Amino acid sequence: MAILDSKGRLFGKINILDFGAALVIVLVIVGIFFFPGTTGSVAQVGTRTVPIEVDLAVRGLNVRDPERLFEKGFTKGGKTNVIIRNQPYGQIGIKSIQVLPRTLTVSQPDGSVKELPDPRINNFSTDMLLTLEGKAQITDTGPVLGNSKVKIGMPFELEGFNYNFNATVIDVRVENK
Repeated sequence: MAILDSKGRLFGKINILDFGAALVIVLVIVGIFFFPGTTGSVAQVGTRTVPIEVDLAVRGLNVRDPERLFEKGFTKGGKTNVIIRNQPYGQIGIKSIQVLPRTLTVSQPDGSVKELPDPRINNFSTDMLLTLEGKAQITDTGPVLGNSKVKIGMPFELEGFNYNFNATVIDVRVENK
């Protein structure tokens, strides 16, 4: 009896292509269960957790009354939910909120330019400077909140009871221990 017959069967019973497919499936299953690889985030390897402060610029937030925004938890010492790169991070503390005055640049008769308060009454646009504080993991490439690196220029989405808006990171301060 030949090992491989004229129809491509092993020992006259099993097709060689079916045998090869079954062998590949068994090897894949063995690879998944016996050699699963590393677990966890790459960002967590060799890290330490330290306090971090993140300054955010909010430009042109359309809100009728900025004071009502601060009534339901969006206050100094409160907490806000943060979403970084469409990944929810969780809650982070608000260290400070500074509402920036709306100004216009106005040309003067002598050719100079002055920055003056915006005289428009129906202006519903607000600019703010926020400082958030929390704990971040420090890696070789910088601070990480959740699974997202925090760098200047990144957008943060802030969400709470009566608000959901975007802000941009303008400064990251890490406490050195």
